[in-house]
Amino acid sequence: MAETLTHHRRPMRRWFRETGWRHLVGAAVVLFSVFPLIYVFSASLNPAGTLITANRLFATVSLDSYIDLFNRPQQPYAAWFVNTLVIGLSASAGSVLLGALAAYAFSRMRFTGRRVGLITLVLVQMFPQLLAMVAIYLLMLGIGEIFPAIGLNSQAGLVMVYLGGALGVNTYLMYGFFNTVPQSIDEAAWIDGAGHARIFFTIILPLVSPILAVVALLSLVGTLSEFVIASVLLRDPHKQTLAVGLYQFISQETSQNWSVFAAGAVLAAIIPVALFLLLQRYIVSGLVAGSVK
Repeated sequence: MAETLTHHRRPMRRWFRETGWRHLVGAAVVLFSVFPLIYVFSASLNPAGTLITANRLFATVSLDSYIDLFNRPQQPYAAWFVNTLVIGLSASAGSVLLGALAAYAFSRMRFTGRRVGLITLVLVQMFPQLLAMVAIYLLMLGIGEIFPAIGLNSQAGLVMVYLGGALGVNTYLMYGFFNTVPQSIDEAAWIDGAGHARIFFTIILPLVSPILAVVALLSLVGTLSEFVIASVLLRDPHKQTLAVGLYQFISQETSQNWSVFAAGAVLAAIIPVALFLLLQRYIVSGLVAGSVK
């Protein structure tokens, strides 16, 4: 009997030593990541409007905050949601296109300054756009005097500012993935009479779709969560994004409403979560494949 118990204990100990502890660490990480989401969702269902009363999860369940969210004329949440979707998708699509064009040029063409240009793109990204905030504001102010459609307080101008910082890490990430595509494919297309544009759009882009999905998702999430530049360039409440608009619910000490803020945050999370679920089969391959040439 003792021998039988010992026989069963050893595999369990071995399993825990080899893989079991990893499951425990994974479970702890999942709990650590999920708890803030559950807390915010619980706060959105609490009509009290404070975070103190939300310490007891789901003690009070009400949809009043979600209803109130769309009944505030001075704080048009629906307009913020649409603005964020339009600006985010436009900036994301532009970032993917610009990054793919640059990555294709660095990967397939040989020209003077190619290596220096790659290094420069990465080094420039080390400095956050916040350092150039004054320069960006003055630049958009000057552009607005000549072309108001893309100047200060315009969504198109904000998208252009985002596209100005689209290169860098995205290009370097795509560059590694483009290098995994054999150049023999390009050579075969050249023999058939295809030019760079046709090779890029009809042959290369379908082959590198995983990295395009990854860059699009990362760019969209970054745009949705960006606050500083959007708050400076967009002054009209009906043109602002979710990140800027939601801040109004908690910016004034005498009228803080954390419940409505949490409800808006929960609805805002639908966009990145839906896109993540839609593109999840591309994410792992897109992030890993470009690291090996």
